[in-house]
Amino acid sequence: MNPIAEELNSILKKENPYVLEMLSHVGKNLFFPKGLLTQAAEAKKKAHKFNATIGIAKEKGRTMRLDSVAAQINDIPPREFLTYSSSFGIPELRKLWQKTLFQKNPSLSDKNISLPVICCGVTHAISTCSDMWLNKGDVVILPDMMWGNYNLLFSVKRGVRLSHYQLFTDNMEFNVSGFEHAVRAEAEKNDKIAVVLNFPHNPSGYTPTEQEGGRIVEVLTDVAKQGTNVLAFTDDSYFGLFYEKESIKESLFARLCGKHPRLITVKLDGATKENFAWGLRVGCITYGCCADTNPNALYDALERKSAGCVRGTISNTSHLGQTIILRSMQDEKIYNREKKEKFEILEKRANRFKKLLKDPEYKDAWDVYPFNSGYFLCLRLKTVDAETLRVHLLDEYGVGLISIGKQNLRIAFSCIEEADLSELLDIIFQGITNLTANI
Repeated sequence: MNPIAEELNSILKKENPYVLEMLSHVGKNLFFPKGLLTQAAEAKKKAHKFNATIGIAKEKGRTMRLDSVAAQINDIPPREFLTYSSSFGIPELRKLWQKTLFQKNPSLSDKNISLPVICCGVTHAISTCSDMWLNKGDVVILPDMMWGNYNLLFSVKRGVRLSHYQLFTDNMEFNVSGFEHAVRAEAEKNDKIAVVLNFPHNPSGYTPTEQEGGRIVEVLTDVAKQGTNVLAFTDDSYFGLFYEKESIKESLFARLCGKHPRLITVKLDGATKENFAWGLRVGCITYGCCADTNPNALYDALERKSAGCVRGTISNTSHLGQTIILRSMQDEKIYNREKKEKFEILEKRANRFKKLLKDPEYKDAWDVYPFNSGYFLCLRLKTVDAETLRVHLLDEYGVGLISIGKQNLRIAFSCIEEADLSELLDIIFQGITNLTANI
């Protein structure tokens, strides 16, 4: 094992040995290299005559560029988007994103959390955490309705076993008891369990109520107290898009952080959906856990391992993407106004859909899973196969939806104008009518 990795591991062991226990074989061996990068950093500070350390090109004292490339970016100097970013991310963006976490999550007010490590979108953040924390044969607990990419990220790439619970009861209520049963059953069989808490949820568009969220926190904390190491990954990709007062308005990361030494919570979020910047690929990993005496030392070790994982895969996240997000967030007045405007557009679509779906004409065609947040809603079809309907709607009406299993159809109201929602539902209903007439 590399001496730097051993040094980081010794810090983790001193501050919280359970953190070290939970790291994967890869995670234990990860480190952020000091060699070339450290020498380059030293040269940046002291090499006042010539600096021949970094693998970029310069010309006449400036970052070398193709004018045909640089001309596409009007207001950002080439040094802020053509050069490499740190594997940790731009320092100013890391600090600003952390500041917003405290603003958006009141339960963090008296807690210590890490600085975010910047990744290439939330998918890359999840993949990095999978490398760091999960070994082949480990278990990850997920609902039966889930984002399909989890299978690739956890099962296919890392050989992790996925354990599912039914997300909603047959009565279309959030299945807290099913979640608890799955967690306690896996805790009895394993020294370590991992749980993905994806709210607002993809594909259903649901966020738990205060009572439901409180029970999730109680269950995971109790399991940790009983002696099982617990990893709670909060996939907060759609954070902030909460449309009803009953749902939790902060991440479960904030409620779980610091609850027990055996409970590590990892917040996975980013600008993708929160800042409506899908293609810029700016995601974040933030840690919350207990430390014996020095949480800053513990978090620094985890940040260095995470940055080492980034370094060993993609090297660093797009400097341009990070710079654009940073500059946007720094103008707080405009930034907050624009986010509020976009939120209200999506909120109106969700509320409009709720009204339309109450039409009794639809009651024999589908049930609607609870939705109160995010981008999506799901229909549970009663009379036709979901994939058959999806293909029929695409071929006959030019309407694209996502089928999930035999019964479920996902609608992304995020990309449909409010004025078109009624027509969309009528087309779906007509498609079902067509198919049932042919049965």
